[in-house]
Amino acid sequence: MPQTIVEKIAQAHLADGPKRPLRAGDFLSIRPFHVMTHDNTSAVMSKFKSIGARRIFDPKQLVFALDHDIQNQDEANLKKYRSIEAFAKEHGVDFYPAGSGIGHQLMIERGYVVPGSFVVASDSHSNMYGALGAVGTPIVRTDAAAVWATGEFWWQIPRTIQVVLEGKLPEGVSGKDVIITLCGLYNHDEALNAAVEFCGPGVASLPMDARLSISNMSTEWGPIVGWFPVDEVTIRYLRRSRERLLEQGTERVTEADIERWSKNPPQSDPDAEYSARIVLDLSQVTPHVSGPDTVQTMQSLAEIEKKRIAIQKAYLVSCVNSRIDDLEAAAWVLCGKKVAPGVKLYVGAASAWTQQEAEKRGVWQALLTAGAIPLPPSCGPCIGLGTGLLEKGEVGISATNRNFKGRMGSREAQCYLASPEVVAASAIAGYIAGPRQFQNRVPARQYEEFATNGPTAERVEILPGFPERVEGRLVFMPQDNINTDAIYGKDYTYRDDMTAEMMARVVMENYDPQFSLRTHAGDVIVGGFNFGTGSSREQAVTCLKAKGIPLIVAASFSQTYLRNAYNNGFLCIEVPELIKRLREQFALEIGAKEKTIIPGEKLDIDFTGSTVTWRSERFVFPPLGAVPQSLVIAGGAENVVTQKLGLDRKEHPEIVGVSGD
Repeated sequence: MPQTIVEKIAQAHLADGPKRPLRAGDFLSIRPFHVMTHDNTSAVMSKFKSIGARRIFDPKQLVFALDHDIQNQDEANLKKYRSIEAFAKEHGVDFYPAGSGIGHQLMIERGYVVPGSFVVASDSHSNMYGALGAVGTPIVRTDAAAVWATGEFWWQIPRTIQVVLEGKLPEGVSGKDVIITLCGLYNHDEALNAAVEFCGPGVASLPMDARLSISNMSTEWGPIVGWFPVDEVTIRYLRRSRERLLEQGTERVTEADIERWSKNPPQSDPDAEYSARIVLDLSQVTPHVSGPDTVQTMQSLAEIEKKRIAIQKAYLVSCVNSRIDDLEAAAWVLCGKKVAPGVKLYVGAASAWTQQEAEKRGVWQALLTAGAIPLPPSCGPCIGLGTGLLEKGEVGISATNRNFKGRMGSREAQCYLASPEVVAASAIAGYIAGPRQFQNRVPARQYEEFATNGPTAERVEILPGFPERVEGRLVFMPQDNINTDAIYGKDYTYRDDMTAEMMARVVMENYDPQFSLRTHAGDVIVGGFNFGTGSSREQAVTCLKAKGIPLIVAASFSQTYLRNAYNNGFLCIEVPELIKRLREQFALEIGAKEKTIIPGEKLDIDFTGSTVTWRSERFVFPPLGAVPQSLVIAGGAENVVTQKLGLDRKEHPEIVGVSGD
């Protein structure tokens, strides 16, 4: 059976799952090559201990890097940092203290990511590892604790979209412009929760720093994997990286490894099945700016420059655009010039090594001479921490990857995203501007969806304690993007006095105030696409369990919601064809803006055959094998880990209850 590269890499790291070639939709247990945690290591430590674990399964899998709040010198934060370092020393885990750099950059430059590997981190920008031909994807803290304790975590293979790059970028156009263009052109969730596989003749023209930027910010576009093929650019980068590490006395890959990747690079099968294809002509890409306050809106530099949007702050920081090529490009723009009066330009390298290299080349001094304010190599203002945050009424332009309202400071500020060159030029001009004139041009939108085979009904062995079938009254919620605040409001999220009965009474209160009164235990909720988007509050899962809802059927789920659901032992299945059929049937009700449609009919979900039946029509969903069944039977991921460790929670009162993220 032909496979995509994501399916192949998952197959190579399979610990448990289907006993056949893997395909999109499959649930499995993965043994990742490495797992990185940053300042949230302390939270993972707490989960690790609450599970009852006392020993790291494989210390070589783990990497700790302190990078988020390193400007915070409060004793509480310093104590947290000391405890993480002590834990790393106790268990023999590779540890990078504050000031070493941003974790994702350290994973790349210190050789923890190699072609064909499966590397995860408890951080959303793990997609960045795809630039080196690896599967890089984010996990939540419960998953990280599971990897620490057992070496494994559960995963569902996403569908894959081909992104064919043609042509070559014009001079002065960067990888950041490529991903800004993709975010703006395809801003209707076309790539949401997918793996994107970049390919085509244009890939060869992209330097590694451009690929790292594109893979990194693919997170904001919506995919959970952003993969680049291994070619001469990759091999040259790996050789230089190996030489640098050898000088420091570290060897993570051998020359034989590099030769093997060069001669036999990981790649998809020629006839692998893709869900869609996007074609982007790089020669038609020009500098663009995202925002304000969203990556889904973009403007060409030529267009926005005419508006002379004044700025007060500019940023060259973060894991997406603070490598040596980025700093050098900005320095060339700033050379011989000064930051405009009334503007503050903040600069922080992606790592200590990056800053040292910039200092050797004279790049760092050029930035400071122009008036840039140096920050330590860390996340900092990108995530609203430390020096230089946007204040009320201010406008900022940043080479970071996110510009959500309030992300970099006040919610009453505005933030735009652009390439390092545009950020530097804007800092000089005092308004959003480029280093030179560019055409007002947007590439053509070329998107094609394919009719895929989809999941096939197959006989599934049911484990003791898991239901063979569930039958329940249909409760149809036709809207897409129902968020976690709609499911369980913020007014209750941080209240410790909410009992299960109280939670059940406020389910979906912000979506439909009558929902709780109209529904009862045993009902099956059917939702639209991207169900459970928004914040990661686990109560958006546990409140439905409290209500007695046995499972949710949706066209698709937010990946964070899906992980929190199974990590709390709650069933979620994706059946997009059923939702399309229901929308056809209840078009009038949807047109009348009914939020909750309860026709009085039942759904029959057969887990032995992976089918949902409604009005005698059958719809197939990806089979739930031993991995997801075990999560539901045990009541969540932490209980599964406890069982694997051979612990009995009754005999270990120090083990606390199950929780999500």
